[in-house]
Amino acid sequence: MRAVDRIEPRRWMTCKSTTAVLAALAAAGAPARFVGGCVRDSLLDRPVQDVDIATPTPPDEVIWLLTEASIKAVATGLAHGTVTAVIGRAHFEITTLRRDVETDGRRAKVAFTKDWAADAARRDFTINALYLDPDGAIYDPTGGLADLRAGRVRFVGDAAARIREDYLRILRFFRFHAHYGRGEVDRAGLEACRALAAGVASLSGERLQGELLRLLGAADPTPVLRLMAAEGILAHILPEAIRIERLAGLIEVDRATDPLRRLAALVAGDDVTLIQVAGRLRLANRARDRMLAAQGALPAADPPAARRQLYRLGVEAYRDRVLLAWAEAPGDRRFESLLRLADDWRRPDFPLLGTDVLALGVERGPRIGRLLGAVEDWWVDGDFQAGRADCLARLKASI
Repeated sequence: MRAVDRIEPRRWMTCKSTTAVLAALAAAGAPARFVGGCVRDSLLDRPVQDVDIATPTPPDEVIWLLTEASIKAVATGLAHGTVTAVIGRAHFEITTLRRDVETDGRRAKVAFTKDWAADAARRDFTINALYLDPDGAIYDPTGGLADLRAGRVRFVGDAAARIREDYLRILRFFRFHAHYGRGEVDRAGLEACRALAAGVASLSGERLQGELLRLLGAADPTPVLRLMAAEGILAHILPEAIRIERLAGLIEVDRATDPLRRLAALVAGDDVTLIQVAGRLRLANRARDRMLAAQGALPAADPPAARRQLYRLGVEAYRDRVLLAWAEAPGDRRFESLLRLADDWRRPDFPLLGTDVLALGVERGPRIGRLLGAVEDWWVDGDFQAGRADCLARLKASI
C-alpha cells in the first residue's frame, strides 16, 4: 500500500508517551500506523481525543513487546485483537490488522491478517479507514481522503453489507454526518439505513445510548434528526424522540453541547415514559433523575419563588428546567434573568441540625426528620431570612 499524501507530524504524534509505544512495537520489525479518529481529526486540524494504532503484529506479541518496554498492557479485547497501552494518563488502543469471518449484526468474529487493505475493508466509513505513519505519510485504501475534504460520510464498500455486520452503524452514519458532513447525506448510505432500520432492535441499550448521546453532542444535530424522522429511521431507534423543534429551540438559546439536556428536550412523554426511555437506554440513575427533573413545572418568574426552586432543585436541574421552558419560546428574553439568578446563586445553609432537636428532649427516630423538615419549609418559604434563633423558636413551638 503506497502513501498518497503527507502531513507534518503533529504534537500528539511526537510526544514522549506516543514515541515510547511506537518504539516498543517497532521491536517486532513490523510497521505500526495511526488509524481512525486521530488521523481523521488531525487532517481536519481538530483536537485529537484518542490515539488508535494498527499493526500486523499479533495481540499476544503486542502484550509481550509492551511489557518488555515496561509499558502497562491491558488485554481489553483479545478476541478482536485489541490491547491498550497505558503510560500515565495516556491510553493507546493497539489493534492487530483483521478481517471479518462471521457477523451477526452486533459483533463479529475476526481473523488476524497482515493485509492493510483487508483491514480497511472491514471498517465502517472511508473517513475512518485512513492510516498515518509516524513520519506523516498518509495511506488511503478506500478513498477516504477525498470524502473527508468534501464533507462526505460514505460507507466502505457496500453500505448494506457494512450495516448488516453491525446495525449500530445506522446511528453512526448519522452521527458522523452531524459532526463531519456538509451538504446532503450520501444517498446510498441513506437508502441502506432506511431499508435496514429495523435491525437496531437487536442492539443493547448501552450501545444505543453511547451513539445517541454522541450525536446529540454535535454543534447542531437537528438537520440529521429531521432526516432520520422523515425517513422513518428515528422511530426504530427512539420512538419518543419527536420534539425536534423543542431541541432546535434549545440549541438556539443554549450553545452548550450538553447531550443529556438535549435528550430531555428531544423526548416527549410523562414520567412513566421517561423512566421507560431511561431504562431502554440503560441510563444511570442520576441521568434518569435529571431528565425527570428537567420536565417539571415551569420556573417561577418572581425572584423569591425562583430562589425557592433553586434551593429545592439544585442549580443543574433548575437550569435544565429554565432552558427547556425557554426552548418553547426562544424569543422570550425573560428567561435570561432566571439564568442569571442561577449563575449568582449560593445555596444558604439551613441553620438547624438534628442535634438541636435532640437537645430539646426529642427521642431519636423519624420524628426528628419531620420536625426539621417542617421548620426548613417555613424557613424556605420566608426566603431564607430567618436566623438560627428564629428557627429554634419555630422548632420549640412545633414540639
